[in-house]
Amino acid sequence: MSKIAAIIGRFLIALIFIFSGAGKLMDIGGTETMIVAAGLPAGLAIPTGLFELVAGLCLAAGFMVRLVAILLAGFTAMTILFFHAQVGDPMQRVMMLKNCAIIGGLALAFAHSQMWSHYYLIASQRRGELAARDSDERVRDAELRAAKAEARADALESGGTVVAATPTAYEPRTVVTENGVPVKRRSRFFDW
Repeated sequence: MSKIAAIIGRFLIALIFIFSGAGKLMDIGGTETMIVAAGLPAGLAIPTGLFELVAGLCLAAGFMVRLVAILLAGFTAMTILFFHAQVGDPMQRVMMLKNCAIIGGLALAFAHSQMWSHYYLIASQRRGELAARDSDERVRDAELRAAKAEARADALESGGTVVAATPTAYEPRTVVTENGVPVKRRSRFFDW
């Protein structure tokens, strides 16, 4: 369940960057004006929009999550420094806190992507344990079948006859002993 929650959370954080990057690319002039007004050099609108769009898509797809999370967290921190540094303005303060929350979400995406390798390792070990247990059960079943076959052979050699050679779980098994007395036994589901 935590994997599903992490994927949903990562996807929702990625949507912020995908829509922001697409918006910057659709309004290059307005983005350029905003960047220059913040005191940054001109010509950063297209690279910024492409970076946000591609990094957001990578984050949503789960491609290089750790690297993308670090890059986007750094980008968001720079956004706080250049665009939302006026803490006195209530709107800028809200934007700064929103960006801090996004950085926190990216830190969780970074941490959880590392945990997935541990989950895969644990799952791999569990599959190995299940395979070993399954092979042990097969060996035990083969030994039981061999012992039953040996008991049937011994019963036939000693003069007895086996009436129901391969009983099912619901059929009674009838074995005729040396003195000719039939004995009915029910097979148990765990005996075969």
